[in-house]
Amino acid sequence: MNYEQLLKEHHLKITPQRMGILTLMESYGHISIDDLFEQIKKEFSSISLATLYKNIHSMMQVQLIKEIKIPQMKSRYEITKEAHAHLLCESCGSFEDIFLDVSALLKSAEQQSHYQLRDSSIVYCGLCPKCQS
Repeated sequence: MNYEQLLKEHHLKITPQRMGILTLMESYGHISIDDLFEQIKKEFSSISLATLYKNIHSMMQVQLIKEIKIPQMKSRYEITKEAHAHLLCESCGSFEDIFLDVSALLKSAEQQSHYQLRDSSIVYCGLCPKCQS
């Protein structure tokens, strides 16, 4: 993934810290702010949590990254991609993407609520195949 191009397309300044954040997000797929801070400090020892939050907020404002709110857990962050849902294993904590066509669900929600919806965050919770054994 070309992070410089992504930052340019979203009209954000290209900084080493932002490049590092995006690299970690792609590597982990979904990452909590605590894990992100722990990992980014290995490369940028002087980065503060406030600076990390500021960068995360800037990238969220332009929809480069997305916050995934998980019930009773800390949010995780990912690089924005096509519409999808997430799977959470309640036993081992694995968290992954599942690419479903959510457009019909959004359309139905709009018809019932009369809202103009622009985004959704769906997390299915259960047991992964490994934990079912």
